[in-house]
Amino acid sequence: MNYDKIVQGIMDIGESLLCTGAEIYRVQDSIDRMCASYGFLRQDVFVIQNNIQITVETKEHEMITQIRHVETTGFNYDRLDALNGLSRYICTNRPDDEELQKRYREIMDAPTQKAWIIVLAQLVGGTSFAVFFGCNFGDALIALVLSVFIVFFGKWLEKREENLLIYNLILSFLSEVFVVLAFRAGITGHPDWIMIGVVMLLVSSLGLINGIRDVMQANFISGFLEIMNSLLGAFGIAFGIALAMMLMKWNGTDHFVINPSVWIQIVSCTIGCIGYASWFGIRGKRMVYSGIGAFITWGIYLLAFACNGNNFYSVIISSCFVAAYAYMMSRLMKSPSTLFLTGSVFPLMPGARLYYMMAGMVAGKYAIAFEHLTVIAETCIGIAFGFWIIDIVVRNIRKTGKKLQTGHSLYVGLNDSRKCRKRLR
Repeated sequence: MNYDKIVQGIMDIGESLLCTGAEIYRVQDSIDRMCASYGFLRQDVFVIQNNIQITVETKEHEMITQIRHVETTGFNYDRLDALNGLSRYICTNRPDDEELQKRYREIMDAPTQKAWIIVLAQLVGGTSFAVFFGCNFGDALIALVLSVFIVFFGKWLEKREENLLIYNLILSFLSEVFVVLAFRAGITGHPDWIMIGVVMLLVSSLGLINGIRDVMQANFISGFLEIMNSLLGAFGIAFGIALAMMLMKWNGTDHFVINPSVWIQIVSCTIGCIGYASWFGIRGKRMVYSGIGAFITWGIYLLAFACNGNNFYSVIISSCFVAAYAYMMSRLMKSPSTLFLTGSVFPLMPGARLYYMMAGMVAGKYAIAFEHLTVIAETCIGIAFGFWIIDIVVRNIRKTGKKLQTGHSLYVGLNDSRKCRKRLR
C-alpha cells in the first residue's frame, strides 16, 4: 500500500470530521483507530481546533508525518454521520488509498441539506423559543420577522466577517435595535422576550460545555481553546445587546420569565429543538429523536426543580439524562452521540440569562447582573458535570465488559486445551 496516501486520506477524514462539528476527542480517537487498523507499529495523533498532526511508523520502520491547518469549522451532522460510518468501514476493511479516497469523495460530494430547509429550520427555532420565553401570537410574528432578518443578513455577513465576536456583535446589535423600535411603535409589548428567543440562534454555549468537558478529561489545550472561542461569541452577543441598549436608552426588564404554561414550554422547546437539529444538518429519524430528547430533558428539569428548587442540581440531573440518552441512541442508530446530544440539550442553554445579565449591566443593576452571570456559570458547569458523570459510567462499563469478554475467552481456551489433552490420552 501507498502509506503516504493512506495517511493523507486519514488526515482528510479527520479534517472533515472537525469541520462538521465532531468533538476534539472523537476526531483524535477516530484517526488513531484508523491508523491502528493498517498495522502501523506506532501512531501519534494530536488534534486541536485548528491543527491536526499525525506521525506513524510503518512495518518497514519508515516514519511518516503530516500536519494540517484547519481554518474554519462549522456544523453538518449528516455529513459527520457519514464520515463516522466511513471511519468504521476503514477500521474493518482496511481499503487501499484509491478506494479510501473514492469513498471519501462520495461523502463530500453528496448533496447537503437544502438551503430553504436550513432557513425554515432557523425560523422555526427562533420563533419557537420566543414562545418558550413567554411571547404571545403577535410577539411570535415579530420574532419570525426578526429570525428572517438574522438568517438572511447573517448569511450575507458571514461571507465578509470571519471574526465570531464581530459577527455576533453586529447581528445582536441590529436585532436589539429592531425590537426596541417595534416596541416604541406599538407593534409589540414584549421586546425582551422576543430578543431572548431569537438570540438562541446565536448562542454558543455548547462549545463552552464541550470545552469544560475537555478540561475535565485533562485535554487542556483543546478545552481552553474551545472555551475561549465560545466566550468570544458570547461577548459579541453581550456587547451588541449592551451597545444597542445604551444608544436606544433602553434598560429592558430585570427578571427572568418563561411561558407560564408548562405544556407550551415543553411543546415549543421541542419544536424549536427539532428546528435547530435540522439546521445542524440532522435528518430523518435522528432529527425526530433529537426533539424527543429535548421534550424529555425539559420535563425532567421541571420535575427536578419542582422537587429540590435548585437550578444547579436540576441541570445536573437533566444533563445526565441527555448524555445517557445520546449514548443509547448512538448505539441504537450507529451514529455519533453528538447528533442526539446537541438537539436534546438545547432547552438547558442559558441564552436568556446572557440577555438579562447585559440588561442589568446597562441599567446599573450590578447585583442582578451578577446573579444572572452566576446562573450562566452554574448551568454550563452543571451540564458539563452531568455529561462527565455519564462518561465515567460508560467508560467503566466498557472496561468491565472487556474484562469479562477476555475472561470468557481465556476460560473457553482453557477448556478447549483440556479437551484436546483428554482426546490425546
